[in-house]
Order: sequence, then structure tokens, then C-alpha cells
Amino acid sequence: MSLQSEIENLWHRYDDGDLTADSAGRDERDSLDALLGALETGEVRAAERDQSGDWQSNEWVKQGILLNFGLRKIAGREYGDVTYHDVLPLRDTSDLPDRGTRNTPDGTVLRRGAYVGADCIMMSPSFVNIGAHVGDGTLVDSCDTVGSCAQIGADVKLGANTLIGGVLEPVEDAPVVVEDGASLGAGCRVTSGFVVGENSVVGENTLLTPRIPVYDLVDDEILHGRLPPERRAFTRFVESSVGDHDLFEGGAYKPAVVAMDVEAETLEATEREEVLRE
Repeated sequence: MSLQSEIENLWHRYDDGDLTADSAGRDERDSLDALLGALETGEVRAAERDQSGDWQSNEWVKQGILLNFGLRKIAGREYGDVTYHDVLPLRDTSDLPDRGTRNTPDGTVLRRGAYVGADCIMMSPSFVNIGAHVGDGTLVDSCDTVGSCAQIGADVKLGANTLIGGVLEPVEDAPVVVEDGASLGAGCRVTSGFVVGENSVVGENTLLTPRIPVYDLVDDEILHGRLPPERRAFTRFVESSVGDHDLFEGGAYKPAVVAMDVEAETLEATEREEVLRE
């Protein structure tokens, strides 16, 4: 039986109420451990591109992640001098040096089931949650969070204090995606399954979520839920539909994102320094 079949079988038993944390045994937990191991090696992913190039969630993988919470009990665990209580231990990071990836002290946290590629840099403090996939050569800067099942491409720059939201439930919903070569300025927020296109540059403190429109000045269209590849994006405010009220002078405004062509100077400013990875 394939790992996918094992997880789907466990999910049906759990969903029907026939399997609980009390009744789960060695075989069930071996399947859950196998899924976490496959996520950590990159053998499986919570989301992938389909034949049309769109990102789709792998529902069985997200089901397996949820089962790791539903079929395990909370236990006290040690991290440094701190005792924490969770259903899972943190990820073993002894494989990182062999792939040229480094994490700085103190407080770079990788949860079990998280994948981090080769030649990556994780600055402290930062957190990569279960099911997340961080591609080769990517920088996860200080105070960054990469949420559950988020898909971060290769050679991505996540500026300090950036939040990449997690999308674990519902299982059919695609997670947040930041594609290859993208650069996010300090303080950015990307949530609710938003897709940041390849080689785009996002200005600091920009909020990217499907509820905020993206005014793409390159193709002259208004988008929701995605930023096209090779765009320079930043926050602006536009008139709100409640702008004609009499509560205060001047009406009201709502946030929007403006997307323009990436200029050569912008790309030069975001080039990664190879010396950091030698």
C-alpha cells in the first residue's frame, strides 16, 4: 500500500470516529512518521503545480498533517533550557550542514514535517511550520514566520519581520505560495492562499491577501489572490465605496496594491550575495 493510500485510509477511519489518539497504535503512528519524513526530504509536498501551471493542494498530504495532531497526545519536550508542550517534537536539523544550509542561534525553529532546501539561510529568530517547503538558496530573515504548508520557491528573499500565512484547513484550499526569485521587503504579510509570482519584488510592509485588489498596470487589470511574475508591487490607498458619507471630511480610503514592471535598478538592489553561501 502506498503512503497516500495509508494516509487516506487513516483519514476515513478518523473522520468516521473509528480512530482516536487513544486507539492509534504503532502501525498508525509509523504511517504518520513516514509522512513527516517524506515532507522533510521533499519527497511529498502540501501543494504543487498542476498541468495548467496553477497551484493545487495535495489534500491527502494535508489530511496526514492534520492526523498528526488528531492522533497524538500532548507531551512535554525540551528545547534548549525551555520545556514546551506539543504533540510533535521539533525537526532534526543535523542534515542541514551537508546541504550548505545554516541556521543562526538562538531561536531558529523548524517544526517536524518542514522542508528547507540547500544553501538556505535561517536567521534568528524565525519559525518554519509543519508542511512548509522552503526552496534552495532562500533567505528566511529575522522575525520571519513561514506558516503551515506554505510553499516558498528557490532563491527567495523574505525580509525581516515577514509573515507567510499558513493554510491547513480546509484541506482542499491551496496554501500561500511565493515563487522562485521573489523578494519580499521587511514587514510584508502574505495570507489566505495568495500567490506571489516569480521574480517579483514586493515593497516593505505590503499586505498581500485575496481581499485586497492588485492593480496591475502592466496588463491593465485588477487581480485578486495573485501577483503576476516580474512585478514591482507596493501599497497605495484608493477611495472607498463609503467615501461619500458625512462622518468626517474627505471620505474614506481602502488599501490596494499597485503592480508595475520590475526595473533593472530594482533587480540589482535585490540580488543575493553569493559570498553568504560560500
